[in-house]
Amino acid sequence: MTFARPFKQPREPFLGNCRRNDDIVRMENFAPKKGSKADSVTKPARILIVAGSDSGGGAGIQADIKTVTMLGGHAMTAVTAVTAQNTLGVNAVHPVPAEMILAQIDAIISDIGVDAVKIGMIGSAFAAKQVAVRLQELRSNQPDLPIVFDPVMAATSGSSLADDSTISAFGRLMDVATLATPNLPELKRLTSDEDPVAAALHLVGEHGCAILIKGGHDEGDALADALIEEDNMTSWQGKRIDTTSTHGTGCTLASAIATFLGQGAPLADAVARGREFVRVALLEAPGLGQGAGPDRPGERAPRCRREPAPQPGDGHRDQLRALGRFLSPTRPQADRGQSA
Repeated sequence: MTFARPFKQPREPFLGNCRRNDDIVRMENFAPKKGSKADSVTKPARILIVAGSDSGGGAGIQADIKTVTMLGGHAMTAVTAVTAQNTLGVNAVHPVPAEMILAQIDAIISDIGVDAVKIGMIGSAFAAKQVAVRLQELRSNQPDLPIVFDPVMAATSGSSLADDSTISAFGRLMDVATLATPNLPELKRLTSDEDPVAAALHLVGEHGCAILIKGGHDEGDALADALIEEDNMTSWQGKRIDTTSTHGTGCTLASAIATFLGQGAPLADAVARGREFVRVALLEAPGLGQGAGPDRPGERAPRCRREPAPQPGDGHRDQLRALGRFLSPTRPQADRGQSA
C-alpha cells in the first residue's frame, strides 16, 4: 500500500478552517487574510446584459452569460423578454414591462457597477426608449462606458422578435451606443439602403456610433466583416464555416466584444478577438437540436493580432468602394470563391 506525500508547500493563510464535525461549511472560513495572494486578485469586468431569455439556451441572455463568463467577465442581466423557443423556431414571446427592466438595471448600477453594456433583444418600442434614457443617464456619470447594441429583429430560424415600432425605436439605442452590430438584413431594414457600406456610413453619420457590418448572411464561401467608424475602417475576410449550428452567433459576438471593451481593449482589437471567439464557437458546436443549433463558446479567449487599420483619405474611400463591391449581393461569381 502506498500513501500520498504530505503537502509541504506553503499555503495561503485563511481566517479559519472547517472542523471535522462542523454541521455547516461557511464561505468565510475560506476567506483569505489581508496581504495574501488571493487578496490581490484583479476584479473581473462587470458586463450588464440587457436582452431576452432563450429557453433553448442557444441565444439571448443564456449565450451572453456563457460568453462573458468564458472570457473572464462577470455577467449581470436585465431580462427584457421571455421566449419559448428551440432550434426550430420561436413558439411564444412574453415582453417584460419596461418598469421591471429599469428596476433590474438600477439594482445592478446602484450596487455592483458596470464596466460595459451589451444590448440585445428589446421587447417593445417603449422599453427601447426607456432603456436608452437610462443608459444616457449612466453615460453622464461614465462618459467612456462602452455600449454594444445588437439590433435583434429575428431569430436564426426566421421568427420575428421585434415589430416595426420597436425597430423604429432602435435609433434611440444607437444614439447612446459605442458600437452597433447589424447583420446584412438588419442593416438594410434600418436604412432601406441596398448598399451595406453606404447604409453603415448613413448610420454612423446619423447616430455617431461605430457600425460593424456582419457579412455572415451573404452568399458564397468568402465572407467579409467591416468596422465602420467616423474616420476609419477596418475589414476582415474569411471563409465560411460549414455548420448549421449558427443559433446565437450574433449574441455571442456582441457579448464578446462588450467583454473585451470592458477589459480595456481598443474597439478594433475587441472586434477582432470577438470574431475569432465566434469562429472557435462555431467549430466546436455540439450539434444539438433538429434545426439551427447553438454554437459553443470556447474555453479560452483567442489572442488575435490587430491588422493595421486603414487611414482616412483617398485610400480610405477606395477601400470603402472595394468593400462595397465585395459585400454587394450582385458582385461577380468569381469574387465569391476568393478567401483571404
